[in-house]
Amino acid sequence: MSSSGLPAPDERLSGHTGWTRAHWEAAADRLLASVVPYATEDFARFHLPGRASRSGPVSDGLEGFARTFLLAAFRIAGAGGAVPPALLERYASGLAAGTDPAHPCAWPAPADMSQQLVEAASVALALHETRPWLFDRLPAAVRERVVAWLAGCVGRRTPDNNWVMFTVVVGQFLAEVGGPHEPAEITGGLERIEEWYAGDGWYSDGRGKNFDHYCGWAMHLYPSLWARMAGDTARGELYAARLRRFLDHYQHFFAADGGPVHQGRSLTYRFATVAPLWLGALTGASPLPPGRTRRIASGVLRHFAERGAPDERGLLTLGWYGPFPPVAQDYSGPASPYWASKAFLGLLLPPGHPVWTDPEEAAPVDLADQAVSMPAPGWLLHATRADGVVRLVNHGSDRDRVQDPDGPPDPYYLKFAYTSHTGPEVGEGARGVDNHLAVVAPDGTPSLRRRIEPLCVSDRFAASAYRDGPVRVVTASVVDGPAEIRIHRVTAPAGHRVRDGGHALAAATPPEASQEDGTALARRPDGLSSAVFALHGYTGTGLVTSRGTNAFGTHSATPYAAADHPGGTAVYVGLVHLAVTRERPPAPEVSVRGDLVVLRLPGGETVTVRMDGVPVCERPAPRA
Repeated sequence: MSSSGLPAPDERLSGHTGWTRAHWEAAADRLLASVVPYATEDFARFHLPGRASRSGPVSDGLEGFARTFLLAAFRIAGAGGAVPPALLERYASGLAAGTDPAHPCAWPAPADMSQQLVEAASVALALHETRPWLFDRLPAAVRERVVAWLAGCVGRRTPDNNWVMFTVVVGQFLAEVGGPHEPAEITGGLERIEEWYAGDGWYSDGRGKNFDHYCGWAMHLYPSLWARMAGDTARGELYAARLRRFLDHYQHFFAADGGPVHQGRSLTYRFATVAPLWLGALTGASPLPPGRTRRIASGVLRHFAERGAPDERGLLTLGWYGPFPPVAQDYSGPASPYWASKAFLGLLLPPGHPVWTDPEEAAPVDLADQAVSMPAPGWLLHATRADGVVRLVNHGSDRDRVQDPDGPPDPYYLKFAYTSHTGPEVGEGARGVDNHLAVVAPDGTPSLRRRIEPLCVSDRFAASAYRDGPVRVVTASVVDGPAEIRIHRVTAPAGHRVRDGGHALAAATPPEASQEDGTALARRPDGLSSAVFALHGYTGTGLVTSRGTNAFGTHSATPYAAADHPGGTAVYVGLVHLAVTRERPPAPEVSVRGDLVVLRLPGGETVTVRMDGVPVCERPAPRA
């Protein structure tokens, strides 16, 4: 989305981003207009260009209708129906044609475990929000067909994850229009997600340790919107309290330039990451000042707009900035990125709401360095004001219940760290070096971190372990500004080799690379640098380069430290650094005596880490 067609920036009202409600409306209008050429006759389906999903092109066409309809609904309802009549007519026509079994572009009927269940939820939410201007004005026969199609979702089996909320939302809309529904199914879905609530505002997406952006754009979104639909104040207050705690953490997940932390699946939804921020304002659950909500959300939308998403056609492709197929899952089709429509939830707030009228307020990363401990997902976040970079240290989320035990570890879940400025190496040609401690056998086979054993998360410290055959790795992370100091206690047979990788740095051209004094470093032309320091136990460093394996650029380079393992148990200490700087970053002084590691940080603080058993971090008490 180029700046063409957007209003002029309003630096007075929005001193950080320049963006206002008018920018959001213009962005929504462009997204909606750009898909029109790909619609079928009568607008029942939108067949966008790109590879088909596993559900096939007919389902993909429904997805194109449903997800853009959700965007249209926010635009229509937010304007009180005062939108160009063609927008209303387009989706009214699509509803009439899609639910007509005799129409050549009819929607496939919902079935157990089918993609139709996902898209029905978007249709139901959109119908609810636009009811006075769309559903209530449809001919009676069309209303009956719409209800009948949605009723096909009742009683259908879903995966045991966020999908359970799709039938809850559909059932609630059917209830409010007098359609067939099962109250027990609604209640059952709401009770099911209670089993996945991990505390402190965090949900796992299903059983296990499945923590990612789905917590915000699904696990919080649908229950809160259901409560809004149903008028259930008791559950609404429960969800609001959880959302408030979640947002207290989540506001830190966005870089100063608007880039979200690049972790988890379905990242092609891009700016859907801001949906829970708007949800907090919509439900009165946000701990953020209204101007901060807009500053963060507008920063994210502008971030992608300035980097080619949507593209010159106005379309959202399967990728991050531009197209990048490895970022997509097999369930992703050409219209899947339009779940980004959730980002426009804020348009439901009236133009006079403080999120639109208050001056923008600084995000936390604009004000000072941040270090945020999140025991529920097993995460430790650290961000730096000087460059606006956010880094997420992962000692908990591994999507363990759905990992293929025989396949490679999922790079979007099982790395030690993720950031707002780098992405993991993925796809063919990816070497798997980045943000992974591998113990490499004599035959060249690396150990794999498939299951994370969370051990602890506290102030600027976290630890976890993993086992792979005869190899056991216990890792503790100490964060200090832009640095993560990793301490590994490795148990393995003799003849193995230990290798710890830093952040994969990607750019349009090969990053500058250097090695000296026990340090490996890669640097982009803009100054963003990824470095690994060998502080103890390692005997050398290196760099791995790749092409076409990173969402952030064609060429990538990953620094690492390595050493031969003596057999038995040994401790290794390295520093992983990511920052915008031309200076060589300072390193701590390190003393290792058996399982006791003492770090004297560059700022003067002394940190003691005990690695026997569950790692423990000791810091001097702050001065009174």
